[in-house]
Amino acid sequence: MTGGGDGRGGGFPDEGPGAAAARLTGCAVVGERRLSGALAEVTLDGGRVVMVKNGDEPGAVRAEAAGLAWLAEAGAVRLPEVRGHDRYRLVTDRVAEGTPGAAAAHRFGRELAALHAAGAPAFGAPPPGGPEEAYIGRAPMRNVPGDDWPSWYAEHRVLPYLRRAVDEGVLRPAEATVIEGALERLPDLAGPAEPPARLHGDLWNGNVLWGADGRVWLIDPAAHGGHRETDLAMLDLFGCPHLDRVLAGYQEAAPLADGWRERVGLHQLFPLLVHTVLFGRGYAGQAVAAARGARA
Repeated sequence: MTGGGDGRGGGFPDEGPGAAAARLTGCAVVGERRLSGALAEVTLDGGRVVMVKNGDEPGAVRAEAAGLAWLAEAGAVRLPEVRGHDRYRLVTDRVAEGTPGAAAAHRFGRELAALHAAGAPAFGAPPPGGPEEAYIGRAPMRNVPGDDWPSWYAEHRVLPYLRRAVDEGVLRPAEATVIEGALERLPDLAGPAEPPARLHGDLWNGNVLWGADGRVWLIDPAAHGGHRETDLAMLDLFGCPHLDRVLAGYQEAAPLADGWRERVGLHQLFPLLVHTVLFGRGYAGQAVAAARGARA
């Protein structure tokens, strides 16, 4: 199979990255460099350099390939092109990286606003061809459509990880009560109703690449329909170079509703609880603080 597979092919789970790249792109391989157990850089005949990523979780490659295609369809932000994929491997162009810059950040803010404005059929809607059972990083994330953001966000994003954190003992019952209280008030805290936005869905700094071409590129999406403030809250969570310029560009293109800064913590509850489950109690306090800081 060559070119962009449909994500349903069997593939070869024990195949090396170079062999996978050759099979999925139809090009000879002249070089291979493993970056981690799940990622390798492969040079194809002719000089093109691609990234080969393993996706062991069921549906992970399909979800990411569908997300990249859906985000690219908007024609707003820069994303690496998918060169091929099957059940186990995703092959995309490598992004040549440069250094962060204020001008690129400002432009990215405007581009991100355009991506969000491209919209989605519903909150929680998966990309066309993407699975319902998707992922944010290596954590499960269900894409179940809903019409009302506060109730959808509570039911399908926050509560599954809140319950899991309590069950696994990394969040105390009293701490869970604080977060549950914020969820009960979510309809009043969420701000004006907005249409579903087309989200990257995992927009932390590690998935933002500052290209050598002076543009910002996005990788590793957990794309779905959601609230546009969620992507911005993710950018803020672990820090992003020139975030003030990103926000300035965004506000110029599509001003945010009043009170958006006070809602950042609400949108960070989901990723903070995911991190609590994956990495332990170090993130539990941040989740509780975010819930306590929520106010109408």
